[in-house]
Amino acid sequence: MEKVAFASDHAGYELKKHLEEYMKAKGYEPVDFGTHSEESCDYPDYAHPAAEAVEKGECAFGICMCGTGNGIQMTLNKHQGIRAALCWEPALASLAKEHNNANILVLPARFVSTEMADKIVDAYLSAQFEGGRHQRRIDKIPAK
Repeated sequence: MEKVAFASDHAGYELKKHLEEYMKAKGYEPVDFGTHSEESCDYPDYAHPAAEAVEKGECAFGICMCGTGNGIQMTLNKHQGIRAALCWEPALASLAKEHNNANILVLPARFVSTEMADKIVDAYLSAQFEGGRHQRRIDKIPAK
């Protein structure tokens, strides 16, 4: 069973809980790095441990969220081994995997319904990295 890193702030808590159950039903093992309530909190406290788990290979990939998705995505992408993609519709999630080999899917919790989030996750899961010219571009991402 593949492990999936989950992280959110208070704004993303309910969507995170929904998606953890959704992924369990699909045969994945959610690893919840927090937050664990809707009490106001700081997304970096949860994003960094989730990113580290993906970087180390402890989790196959991640699904993270905050209110807009921007803050948590910025935090996740500070990690050299992370390619976190903010997606609010299925086509973006597919392309994030196909062209960018995104290893963390980021959702804007205040701007997508649970139904749309399910569709976005499904699109991400069904997409495959295309490699080729896209790999060349990914190889140029890390700061030197």
